[in-house]
Amino acid sequence: MADPRFFAKSGPFTLGELAARCGAKLAREADADKRVSDVAALDQAGPEHISFLDNRKYVDAFAASRAGACLVQDALAARAPAGMALLIALDPYRSYAKVARCFYPPAPPVPGIAAGAIVDPSARLGAGCRVEAGAVIGARAEIGARCLLGANAVIGEAVLLGEDCSVGPGASLGHCILGDRVIILAGARIGQDGFGFAMGAEGHLKVPQLGRVVIHDDVEIGANTTVDRGAGPDTVIGAGCKIDNLVQIGHNVQLGRGCVIVAQVGISGSTRLDDFVAIGGQAGFAGHLRIGAGARIAAQSGVIRDVDPGVSVGGSPAAPVSEWHRQTAAIRRLGRGKGE
Repeated sequence: MADPRFFAKSGPFTLGELAARCGAKLAREADADKRVSDVAALDQAGPEHISFLDNRKYVDAFAASRAGACLVQDALAARAPAGMALLIALDPYRSYAKVARCFYPPAPPVPGIAAGAIVDPSARLGAGCRVEAGAVIGARAEIGARCLLGANAVIGEAVLLGEDCSVGPGASLGHCILGDRVIILAGARIGQDGFGFAMGAEGHLKVPQLGRVVIHDDVEIGANTTVDRGAGPDTVIGAGCKIDNLVQIGHNVQLGRGCVIVAQVGISGSTRLDDFVAIGGQAGFAGHLRIGAGARIAAQSGVIRDVDPGVSVGGSPAAPVSEWHRQTAAIRRLGRGKGE
């Protein structure tokens, strides 16, 4: 139940409409013509709402919920309270995301350039763009159609944005090329100097950072995250990557498709992540590593060696999860002492 001051709602929708849009199947006793007016959490929902159950931890809340309808896996449908209409889904959370987008579709930007924005005469803006107050667009920048540039955002000289991009308030972009539908949240820094120095007793000599940041389609980069430009090779963020807040990505790092990186991760320069790597919060990576496709890195891991495709690791230094658990158990036994 979103606050209407901040979120514009559509609907109501029938359960039949929602089932078709999210790929769920109505249980036999569900009325396809029944209307629901909003989404809500299990413990807050009423008869006019649709909710979802995706985690067995919340089965009791599901059984006690007053929701008029719910997305649920078939295996848990029997726990539903009387009178609740069920939409059976293989992945209820993903189906819920589609349902929520029906009620709260992304709003296109209201075209226009606000007073106080500064747009260089040589910059090019596509149709339907919105530039908020205080935003700056540098010389020769190219902004695709229907982009939203938030208040005080800075788009540097010659930066390229594809279509339907969103740059949050106070974010800054330089030396970078973005694909379509890229979301940069508030305060992010894209394309700053990489941390490169030739170290020596006579002083640390800064190495020119001559690469770019290349961000492919459908990427989201969280608030106050930093992505350094390459030193010579580019820093690359693959299509569909989702990067949380307060992440640091060093120069020359390359991310494959669909990587997920949780808050406060740090990835040192020239490390490569293949497709669909998932990284838990506060993990750290040494430089020049190769993390194989589908690898999973536990939160607070310290990764100092390559990780093979599909392997899950944890701990510091990171080890395969089974080995990490054995190490943790052994340390716990040592800590108990002889008399315990």
